[in-house]
Amino acid sequence: MNLDQNLIKYADLLVRAGINLQKGEGLYMSISTDAIPVARYAVKRAYELGAKDVVVDVSDDQMNLARYLYGGEDIFDIYPEYKALYLKNLYDDNYQHLIIRAQDPTLLKDVDHSRVARYGKAAARVMQDTGVQAYRMSGRTRWTIGAVPCVGWAKTIFPDVSDEEAVEKLWENIFYATRVDQEDPVAAWHQHDANLHKQRDFLNNANLEKLHYQGPGTDLMVYLAEGHEWVGGSKDSTAGIPFFANMPTEEVFSTPHSHKVDGILRATKPLNLNGTLVDGMNFVFKDGAITEFSAEIGEDVFVKQMNQDENARRLGEVALVQHDSPISNTGLVFNNTLFDENASCHFAIGQSYAYAMKDGTEASLKDLIERGANQSLVHTDFMVGAADVDLTGYAFDGTAIPLLRNGNWVI
Repeated sequence: MNLDQNLIKYADLLVRAGINLQKGEGLYMSISTDAIPVARYAVKRAYELGAKDVVVDVSDDQMNLARYLYGGEDIFDIYPEYKALYLKNLYDDNYQHLIIRAQDPTLLKDVDHSRVARYGKAAARVMQDTGVQAYRMSGRTRWTIGAVPCVGWAKTIFPDVSDEEAVEKLWENIFYATRVDQEDPVAAWHQHDANLHKQRDFLNNANLEKLHYQGPGTDLMVYLAEGHEWVGGSKDSTAGIPFFANMPTEEVFSTPHSHKVDGILRATKPLNLNGTLVDGMNFVFKDGAITEFSAEIGEDVFVKQMNQDENARRLGEVALVQHDSPISNTGLVFNNTLFDENASCHFAIGQSYAYAMKDGTEASLKDLIERGANQSLVHTDFMVGAADVDLTGYAFDGTAIPLLRNGNWVI
């Protein structure tokens, strides 16, 4: 594997296809220290494409950890407003947002998780109150999330090899999942995008009323919000410029009705939530809300997330991903939501996406809520698909439309 050559291709993919940076735009990059080699190439590529400016914000795991281990108890309910306003000013000045981070799922294992939850809630509230969240959820600002390895993350997947080999193996799988290992990754992504759009268009034309999930520990009926819109692959910003919010992505997603979900559900993969793995999750839904929940590992962490606000127990996203996909075919559990959610059908509790509703970016908040879209400070994905999970859609006249059988598309 020629690492440097692949890093160049990866950076080009994130900037040129992910963000789809246009001449004269600015680029704001949020990166972790492990992402610096990729970020250097991304900055170079951005200027080659005509960026007016590139701002890079670097964070370090150990510095972030210090806040939770040594910070005073009063600092976790406060998030500086100037940080949100700084972002808003960048967005207003036509900066697009590229995020490249390594996430160590074990980083916060010794931290009081109530501190993490409280600080996350404080940040989310400020982002919401200043309007920053709306920029992202509406598509006004184009944003892309990519990932790079770190030793801590790599060793959770490949514990029996050296640190160096674990990172190398993780890089190989990231390059495979993002199609960087192909001769022309951007062209490969455009072809992949066309396939996702076919699935998206089928679902939109079907005009489904509800979805029925069936599998081990799962028998769940999910109604869709009134005027829901299926979105998959690239999406258009409010300015009409296509971008990929996640790289990789294999999903087609829409908006469930926040008050019309009933039944039982068992998650099929672990979730890395705020630096802690949560696994073996079981849910009971009634009238849209999670009324019962248990997990074999990390139960208290997910419970804290569900208690962030009154709507954090309701669904904000339903996403369909077939089992036979590049990420799933690696046979790995990545312990990273960006990858694991794209190996499996998934839901998200919390905030819905306005652009996953017809005319959602122009609609009022009151209208979106009345149509069933959820509003919350959080948006937390968890995986529910597998080879033994079937999914059937139902039209408004009751016609059953098989969508997934044995985890794979049948449309």
